[in-house]
Amino acid sequence: MTVAQFKQFIDETNYRTDADKDGGSYFWTGSAWEKRAGVNWKYDSQGTVRPQSDYNHPVIHVSWNDAVEFTKWLSNKSKKKYRLPTEAEWEYAARGGASLGSATANIYAGSNNIDEVAWYTSNSGSKTQPVGRKKANEQGIYDMSGNVWEWCSDWYGNYISGSQTNPQGPSSGSGRVLRGGSWLSDARGCRLSDRNRSSTGYRSNGGGFRLAQSP
Repeated sequence: MTVAQFKQFIDETNYRTDADKDGGSYFWTGSAWEKRAGVNWKYDSQGTVRPQSDYNHPVIHVSWNDAVEFTKWLSNKSKKKYRLPTEAEWEYAARGGASLGSATANIYAGSNNIDEVAWYTSNSGSKTQPVGRKKANEQGIYDMSGNVWEWCSDWYGNYISGSQTNPQGPSSGSGRVLRGGSWLSDARGCRLSDRNRSSTGYRSNGGGFRLAQSP
């Protein structure tokens, strides 16, 4: 989801994000995450207010809670059912429909060459980039590796051994799943096998979200 799309949600609902309510958002200093007061979805990865020309970048400084509220608003507005994807759905989409370990599975979303498909620490210029500028994956989906970490609906937990079909994740936990890596990740962090987690109220200059639509 882009800054422009999130702005429409804010404008129509006057919603206050977790960053608005809790003193700003977090930035990676190179050694630790540091909260900066006053920073919210309007700001870029360096803590500067974005010009409107940047509104085609992925929105950042948004928590899992904020993402869920956005899905509720869009579902009501569109009369369609939007939600955060499960971790399994996210990975299936990112892999282009290829199963884990199959001969056609890539390391990143759409390629084994990260520079073809992802904005990451070596090519991002230390900031988010406009969506849809890199190569799409096999299902025509952009930016599932790099640019921003993406919230999933699942609680974080260890994988259950054995074959599963459309797993839903654990029923509780201490953090929600994030997938995909970001502009400040190295190549390893952008692999489709890499996982991350944070509390539902956490937000940073590296995290955003995308949506799934149910029939």
